[in-house]
Amino acid sequence: MVMKKDDVSRIMTSHVFSVNIDDSLKEVRSLLNKHKIRHVPVVKDKSLVGIISRTDINRLTFSGMYDDQEDADDAVFEMLSISQVMTHKPKVVKQSDAIKKVAEVFASSEFHALPVVADDNKTELVGIITTTDVIKYMLTLL
Repeated sequence: MVMKKDDVSRIMTSHVFSVNIDDSLKEVRSLLNKHKIRHVPVVKDKSLVGIISRTDINRLTFSGMYDDQEDADDAVFEMLSISQVMTHKPKVVKQSDAIKKVAEVFASSEFHALPVVADDNKTELVGIITTTDVIKYMLTLL
């Protein structure tokens, strides 16, 4: 497989933090906070099945609105599963797709991150690309 200069593989993050569908929402929140990231792909048996975002998690929490509500957040997180909160069957891009294609997806949708899959396997997670990655790339062209 020959990658062109403007392929997604050039600017994607290939060391992707992901969670297993059986992990807890508390683990997702911890991963987001620890690594200061906003989106986490969800895998089951090493296959991509979804994506969960900081926004998805924040919709479930009270601690941002009220003081001393971390216990309430934990109770909500224990009642729900990742599968109930994540986006199922997320839109994906292939590692050899053009960066322009990804920019067009971001410009015409409300996505801020897309899982990147192998060219020959649409469930094999190989990276993630975000609006920030595309903006940084575009800035190098100016």
